Amino acid sequence: MSYFDTSPPDARRIPVTLLTGFLGSGKTTLLNELVRQPSMSRALVIINEFGEIGLDHELFSASTDGEQIELSNGCICCSIRTDLARTLKDAVWRFSREGKRQFDRLIIETTGLADPAPIVHTLMSEAKVARHYALDGIVTTMDAVSGSVTLDRHEEALRQAAMADMLLITKQDVASREQLDALRQRLAAINPSAFQKLLDHGRIEADELLGLGPEDMDARSADIQRWLGEAASNASLHSPTLSPGAMFASVDNAEVQAGMMPAAPLPDPNRHDAHIRAHCFVFERPIRASRLEAWLSMITSLMGHDMLRIKGMLDIEGRDRPLIIHGVQHLFHPPVELEAWPGGERFSRLVFITRDIPRETLEMTLGDFLAS
Repeated sequence: MSYFDTSPPDARRIPVTLLTGFLGSGKTTLLNELVRQPSMSRALVIINEFGEIGLDHELFSASTDGEQIELSNGCICCSIRTDLARTLKDAVWRFSREGKRQFDRLIIETTGLADPAPIVHTLMSEAKVARHYALDGIVTTMDAVSGSVTLDRHEEALRQAAMADMLLITKQDVASREQLDALRQRLAAINPSAFQKLLDHGRIEADELLGLGPEDMDARSADIQRWLGEAASNASLHSPTLSPGAMFASVDNAEVQAGMMPAAPLPDPNRHDAHIRAHCFVFERPIRASRLEAWLSMITSLMGHDMLRIKGMLDIEGRDRPLIIHGVQHLFHPPVELEAWPGGERFSRLVFITRDIPRETLEMTLGDFLAS
């Protein structure tokens, strides 16, 4: 399928929220709060248990209107090709009454040690799953007190933060101002396109976790700007160009976003997130679809594992409307065409969150493809 094929799906798919976060970061507290809300009455919650005894399950209380599935035979990201895929396929008929499905949204809670990528791959690449479900967003909880130490010690936590659409910061009531500011600044550098929200004892309206992807944002230009990230939204065509006459400018998301936060010490070069970089490219002229497709195909086939997220709002030759693309590693969601350009500014923006991919590699190869 073309990256830019906007053919609509056969039917509206079930939005999926992937709830992740490291051990002890507050996922269960958040879930207990969510399932008590009336708007969750038609939600299906899949809880991933870790080990033989589901300790989180003992703390989890399902609503009377909801139903839950326990996956108690191991980490969901380890048994991803069997348990989750089968559970999702079966759920469509298993939770139906008189031929009508009994749930309209799905929340998957991962273990604290789970890498979100394999779960996303199942949602996007398993044909019988993708027919019914669409990833709506990745929500990651972060502990304000121990979050920075967790990011230092555990690469799984870093990947959870880097791939998130929304970062929910918990335990801020017991964190110092210095701890909170340092964590927020660090998260902004790791993932400048993720929206950060402070939680008070896990309290949040369930609807705030919906619509994090671009599919339902057609009439909400502010949400598209937020989804792309502040640095991408505020990037101007006056940014330094790569070379005289270059057709695109480059902006380092991490530097721009970090500039909005209080100053912090230079990062420890041995930290895990020294490997994570966010980059934004701004294109002044319309892009030829065939050239960008060729580049995306090449770069994801060679470096897909380290291409954590790709987001873009594109001005494609021959199209009057902006086209939204959204990828996780080497897989892409169906593109979305908006009715109008947010803010009336017609130029392309591409945002990459990468691991161990030098910025110069993206600049050089992208420039070569678009100029060829």
